[in-house]
Amino acid sequence: MTVSLEQLRRCHVAVDLGAARTRVFVKGSGLVVDEPSVAAVNTRTGALIAVGTLAEQMTGRTPGYIRVSRPVTGGTVVDIDMAQRMLRHLLGEKLRRQLRRRPRLRAAACTPHDSDPLAQRAAIETLAGLGARRVELVDTLIAAAVGCGLPVEKPTASMIMVCGAATTQVAVLSLGSIVTAQRIPVGGNAIDQAVVTHLRHQHELMLPSQSVRPLQLALRVNGIAADGGPTSTEIHGRDVATGLARSVRVDTAAVRQAIHTPLTAVLDGIGKVLRDCPPDLVADLADTGIMMVGGSALLPGLDQMLHDATGMPVQIAERPDVCAILGLGAMLDGKIQPLMLNQLTHTG
Repeated sequence: MTVSLEQLRRCHVAVDLGAARTRVFVKGSGLVVDEPSVAAVNTRTGALIAVGTLAEQMTGRTPGYIRVSRPVTGGTVVDIDMAQRMLRHLLGEKLRRQLRRRPRLRAAACTPHDSDPLAQRAAIETLAGLGARRVELVDTLIAAAVGCGLPVEKPTASMIMVCGAATTQVAVLSLGSIVTAQRIPVGGNAIDQAVVTHLRHQHELMLPSQSVRPLQLALRVNGIAADGGPTSTEIHGRDVATGLARSVRVDTAAVRQAIHTPLTAVLDGIGKVLRDCPPDLVADLADTGIMMVGGSALLPGLDQMLHDATGMPVQIAERPDVCAILGLGAMLDGKIQPLMLNQLTHTG
């Protein structure tokens, strides 16, 4: 079943349940929640201790009876009960009361491209547990394309790449529909793991569980893709052999080489999308290029690597991490031209 913009305009709240972050858009209020998709639970009592940023800070630092849980993996809810509890806590009592005043609350949610019926049902049940009487599921690729301002309604090709924590989705869109798309099981987490493995094998250094993202930011500041910039950065961690704190100076070129392997799968996915795309649309892409969105789109040097591999222009959206939820919010607020988006997934 397809979803029309008229159906989306009747929704009151939009949710983007990502593997890394959960975002909630309320009609008339805008983006009200943007927190990590993490919850900390006391296993002895079952009580929810913390969610979001505070729970993420607890990762790797808790006693045995506190479990840090991630109820969403790869854009799919794997623990419905925990996802509902996390969402209730993130929304807060005031916002929950505001939503409960809606006698027939309607919600919209982003789902990964080509998600299976079980994943769709999990998303629907998660939002139904918050009081939603009807849930509309929208393809993340369409929502992100609208959110970053791509002209998806025009008869020209637009290529979007959603760089998530667990997956990367690539698609070519035209006339409000997805022409061809690929979902690749490689995301920011795989990049993180490649960096961790490189440091462990080459420098015998074990990083704390939350240190990889700061490492990537440090590399970006140091100009990993810039000519003439600093070529190394200092990283703090624990020595594998002695267990003592130690600092090493990491060569940025070696880190780039380490993350090249997981990114090869992404390049293969882009190649398949282009091979499956009609020639006329591929000709359009030579001018319009690839638009990158998602939190992992800010990975240092990734845009330059894609440009070198494909020969097409590569752009990063102005706010790449929130494009999907802002696009869904624009549909709820009726800020885009009325057209049938044929690839919006089914309703529940």
